[in-house]
Amino acid sequence: MAEPSKVVHVRNVGHEISENDLLQLFQPFGVITKLVMLRAKNQALLQMQDVPSAIAALQYYANVQPSIRGRNVYVQFSSHQELTTMDQNTQGRGDEPNRILLVTIHHMLYPITVEVLHQVFSPHGFVEKIVTFQKSAGFQALIQYQLRQSAVLARTSLQGRNIYDGCCQLDIQFSNLDELQVNYNNERSRLDSTLGDFTNPNLPSEQKGRSSQSGYGDAGVPFPQVGTTQFMMANAAAIAAAFGGGLPPGVTGTNERCTVLVSNLNPDRIDEDKLFNLFSLYGNIIRIKLLRNKPDHALVQMGDGFQAELAVHFLKGAILFGKRLEVNFSKHPNITQGADTHEYINSNLNRFNRNAAKNYRYCCSPTKMIHLSTLPQDVTEEEIVSHLEEHGTIVNTKLFEMNGKKQALVMFETEEQATEALVCKHASSLGGSIIRISFSQLQSIRENSQ
Repeated sequence: MAEPSKVVHVRNVGHEISENDLLQLFQPFGVITKLVMLRAKNQALLQMQDVPSAIAALQYYANVQPSIRGRNVYVQFSSHQELTTMDQNTQGRGDEPNRILLVTIHHMLYPITVEVLHQVFSPHGFVEKIVTFQKSAGFQALIQYQLRQSAVLARTSLQGRNIYDGCCQLDIQFSNLDELQVNYNNERSRLDSTLGDFTNPNLPSEQKGRSSQSGYGDAGVPFPQVGTTQFMMANAAAIAAAFGGGLPPGVTGTNERCTVLVSNLNPDRIDEDKLFNLFSLYGNIIRIKLLRNKPDHALVQMGDGFQAELAVHFLKGAILFGKRLEVNFSKHPNITQGADTHEYINSNLNRFNRNAAKNYRYCCSPTKMIHLSTLPQDVTEEEIVSHLEEHGTIVNTKLFEMNGKKQALVMFETEEQATEALVCKHASSLGGSIIRISFSQLQSIRENSQ
């Protein structure tokens, strides 16, 4: 092994692995100051704030095989003691944040149109233009946002994700272009590119997503039509499988609105992190904003429209801190970043970065029973009760082991007490471990066979 360095070299980093995945792997050991993805080599370089943090990470992963999205990755000290700007620039295209993204689509089993790309990328900010083209690397697209921060957000959120279940995987880099040009003069672009310009709301609808070059139609190239509903249903079908073959009654799987308006909150007791703990049961959270002019209102932006639909479906009417929550879709497509917004897109507490299908299966309305996991191995029932009893009357508890890991069920007298305990104590520290809490659908502890 190379001599200790604060720079860690990671191998076997597949296309499906995002920067965010790597950050989550190393964040428990300290602050990460730089991350360079070496996509062409399936490798990455990651710089910790200091050498002890890097040593702690490598000592831990010497005993525990690090795995991301089912793929084993291999870590060692880098021969670099420091990541310089030059190291980052060896990437050329790909590392310098830019409002234009270069997107390559792998495993493309379904046709991808400008409309589909617009639907995938627009939740993260205003998309101005999209150009698609075929290159030796495969099907690619250039996507231009109005704001650079929207492109950064989209890349962080979507890298490695599949547009459809099991295929059409997104590999996203920053482009080194400054502006997408509407008019292409070369023959190849004219015939094989499609272009969508979303900056002009008066553009006739039949032109949207079509090449504006006359040669496109003359070439007789068919324009594949994958409608909004088909796109959403492809995702819904995958998720329905997680629910045992059918979506919960009243959940359509076709909602596109990602932002939820929560009202009738208790302004004296609520904060962004507590809302995160509750809404993260139903999907990944992008950002949350408490409305200063309406202290009992908040906006919550979910990872996609389906997750927002689950949150509305399961949380409408839930009681928290003595108030019955009203949960509806917001008219705002997303929450703009600002001083009064809390960002969660990079939070390693988001629950749907791994095992999404399993997490969907556990989605339910608040219940009296909560399930605790990632507990310390030597924890006792008394310590668990002591940690939670301020939130209500605990009727029953059960501590058990699954796959060698300690877990617990705790039953409260009411759903409201269990909800308060989850909202206040999820991601809290117990015996040095950050514990994870979700609702259990078991009616009583006796039903649990563990």
